[in-house]
Amino acid sequence: MPDIVQTFIARGDLAHLALLLWALSASGLAWFALRELTAASRRFDDFVRELARFNEHFGGR
Repeated sequence: MPDIVQTFIARGDLAHLALLLWALSASGLAWFALRELTAASRRFDDFVRELARFNEHFGGR
């Protein structure tokens, strides 16, 4: 990894290196947020399913 950074520094492409680091961090953050959103949706679906089962079992009384 330091060799890659040295190559960018030697060629004067610090702006490209900064852009690459920004893009990688933004993509990682988006992936993490999507993963958490998917997990929250799954938990909510499980909750609604259990609530429906409860209502079926005790709803008539």
